[in-house]
Amino acid sequence: MIQSIDYLAILPTLIVAVGSVVVLMADAFGTPRRVTGLLTVLALAAAAVALVPGHGRTTFCTGRSCSYVADDFATLFQVIVLLTALVVVLLSHGEIGRSALPAGEYHFLLLAAVTGALLLASGRDLITLVVALETLSLPVFALVALRRYDGVASEAALKLFLVSVVSSAVTLFGISLVYGVTGAMHLDRVAAGLAHVPADLKPVAAVGVVAVIAGFGFKVAAVPFHFWAPDVYQGAPLPVAAFLSVVSKAGGFAGLTLVLTAGFWPLGGTWGPLLGVLSAATMTLGNLLALRQRDAVRLLAWSSVAQSGFMLAPLAGGTRVRPHESMTATAAYVAMYAIMNIGAFAVVTVVARRGRRDLGDYRGLARANPGVAIALAFFLVCLAGLPPGVMGLFAKVVVFRAAIGGAATWLAVIMAVNTVLGLYYYLGWAARLFAPAERPETVRVGRTGGIAIAVSLAGALVVSAAPELVLHAAALAVP
Repeated sequence: MIQSIDYLAILPTLIVAVGSVVVLMADAFGTPRRVTGLLTVLALAAAAVALVPGHGRTTFCTGRSCSYVADDFATLFQVIVLLTALVVVLLSHGEIGRSALPAGEYHFLLLAAVTGALLLASGRDLITLVVALETLSLPVFALVALRRYDGVASEAALKLFLVSVVSSAVTLFGISLVYGVTGAMHLDRVAAGLAHVPADLKPVAAVGVVAVIAGFGFKVAAVPFHFWAPDVYQGAPLPVAAFLSVVSKAGGFAGLTLVLTAGFWPLGGTWGPLLGVLSAATMTLGNLLALRQRDAVRLLAWSSVAQSGFMLAPLAGGTRVRPHESMTATAAYVAMYAIMNIGAFAVVTVVARRGRRDLGDYRGLARANPGVAIALAFFLVCLAGLPPGVMGLFAKVVVFRAAIGGAATWLAVIMAVNTVLGLYYYLGWAARLFAPAERPETVRVGRTGGIAIAVSLAGALVVSAAPELVLHAAALAVP
């Protein structure tokens, strides 16, 4: 069967994929590093513009089932991916020079990973989602290892590679079981097959679903599949750690949400309680270990693990809550988290240029660099969920409401306890910024780093002024 291709539908993903090759070839012909970065920015900006004509289209269809759908849900996550990737590119400009990273390979791998994240949001069959996951994952461990003579980076890349291989194997095993039971790969057909699966095959289907969830759990750093995250974040170049924390996580949650609510919803009674346990374990362990950290990057790594628990919470209701509500809550939280966390990483990247990664190095920053300190304090307050960081508070209220609506009241109690735990280390870090220091050292903020912080702060302020707009957009985006 020959399927027709709607190039407008796949145009954003196609632009980024072609852009990665263009960047690599340009570098091979001796293009300056600054121009290579500009080409990367142009590719991401062009892809964002291309979302408009491609919106609402489908392609690679067999009957009513399509493998690629550019609906509102896909567009929402693709906007998150492209905008945060632009901030990562801005942060990368200084890092490439300081760490002597090969600019062409760096931007090529970054755009290749973004291609996978975009495809994850639009994929509607299991094979497309697996290919998208690998397209997102494989370039990232190469990005982590680009500092070739750094032993810590090499170790981090090896851990990420091994985790990626294991998660891929587990995911493919689960998909093979699901396919064996349903005889389908498209998510709508998988759902129809699972709804009428014979009783003697239900255990096989359940094992397949759990294996697929475990595979995605590796990607989003959910406990007990989280063990790679702290070491990889610490060993990777900081812009790459930011990419893993925001862009990669957004792509992973887009794929996981689609698989559960569009494909596996008939077995919600199986995966709902499982996700509730994973959510509680993830946020609790992430917050408890974040309390012990003295390194700013490792603190953000464990914080990112804890935030994954909050993102999983709305999905814990299984079929007891309408898929629309759980998808809306998760999408809204991911969008707000992306803005908050990319901003925090932007400031940490700027401050850590001279190797200052200990929390004690932030003491007195408000006196030396008041603008940078105020920006970081605002991002931390948002992550903590306190005013004036209204969007962080609003995001937590959204997931609380979804958890309670999904009859997971026990999970809401655990979320409340973990919110208090988060307050301790977020506010403790923010307090250091304004504490007196003997000799506060001025942080030099480069042009691109300053733009990255300013863009993130502007986004956080806008969303904090009207957080309901993000929820409304997520509600409209969810089918």
